[in-house]
Amino acid sequence: MQHLMTHKTVSLTEMRDPAKVIREAGDSPVAILNRNKVVGYFVPSTLVDTTSIQAADTDELLKALANAKTEMQPVLDYLQDK
Repeated sequence: MQHLMTHKTVSLTEMRDPAKVIREAGDSPVAILNRNKVVGYFVPSTLVDTTSIQAADTDELLKALANAKTEMQPVLDYLQDK
């Protein structure tokens, strides 16, 4: 099962009328599905305009890597035995 980054979804067929999708989406992102698999996201420009991207400092990066390793450790342990 895929993890969706939004609560709203539309099919590729519904994208034949993009104005309707835009109108119904409002300021929310919409996942575009093809045969129940995510093929893309429609993100309104209002969300892109308000999003700011900042570079992570070294401490934030090291913390994120440590968290990722903690989450992946069971898989790494399993694969080490193979």
